[in-house]
Amino acid sequence: MDLEQFRSDARTAHLVTLFDDLARRITDSEKLKESDPSMSELAQEEIRSFRAQQEELLIHMQSITAVREGKEGETPRALILEVRAGAGGEEAALFAQELAEMYQHFAERRGYRFETVDESRAEMGGYKEASFEIHGKGCYEAYRYEMGVHRIQRVPATEKQGRIHTSTASVAVLPLSEKNDFEIKPDDIEIDFSRSGGAGGQNVNKVETAVRLTHKPTGIAVRSTSERSQQKNREKAYSILLAKLTQAQEEKEALTLGAERRTQIGTGDRSEKIRTYNVLQDRVTDHRIKESWHNIEKIFAGDLEAIVTALQNVDNSLGSL
Repeated sequence: MDLEQFRSDARTAHLVTLFDDLARRITDSEKLKESDPSMSELAQEEIRSFRAQQEELLIHMQSITAVREGKEGETPRALILEVRAGAGGEEAALFAQELAEMYQHFAERRGYRFETVDESRAEMGGYKEASFEIHGKGCYEAYRYEMGVHRIQRVPATEKQGRIHTSTASVAVLPLSEKNDFEIKPDDIEIDFSRSGGAGGQNVNKVETAVRLTHKPTGIAVRSTSERSQQKNREKAYSILLAKLTQAQEEKEALTLGAERRTQIGTGDRSEKIRTYNVLQDRVTDHRIKESWHNIEKIFAGDLEAIVTALQNVDNSLGSL
């Protein structure tokens, strides 16, 4: 098996390390199986488990390297950014909101239009999950590298013993294209209406303006609550659903596996990280390109230029990131 293409790709190098570690574990289990017959059954079970994990990693790496967002020649001028709290409870929800605000500040610096599509807040504050629509020339090229799991290490304000907590939030980026060949059958869509919560005036809270669309064959669901009218929310939700279904179809054709959403969001587990924000050391590290930056406060205020530029440079040198 040739892993060199994945080993030299900044997007998958860290996954090859996990693959190699599993290979070493398989070798150790095979040695145990040969040296101790009483452990043969246990060792064989471990080998099956490790190989299954390798297979999943391989599919993951193929998915990352084979699928490029957007069609050749197109440069999406709009995207959907989704942020979701991962491991870490309430602290993760607060981190998810900080990431969303960081991306909003970055949009303001770049002159992009940044609009909330839907949000679900945690009890103690922060986002359980939220989605945003971003418009502007070059916005997709700037945000596309943010997809993945982000990790923060810090001492929460509520921590009395000064212990460092680790929490995660995941980010997905979905390009919105003006041209879309995917067709949705009306009978395949289930529509639900509800009242929109949060800001937006009295009308938003008293009238069922929020719209949720579910594509029954795939189970993909989207929700829009940001507009004041039910019709506008329906149109926005439909465009997002169309984009998600189109992307899933393209991935299925490329890999016979619609796994990009899982690739982007992962499980929210601490180990599936693309970037770490270490507050105590005032350092942000992107693990794909093994580069770090300081001044977290400035970065959370939207100063992502250095990070975006570094990722774009790697992208240009490798052909894709």
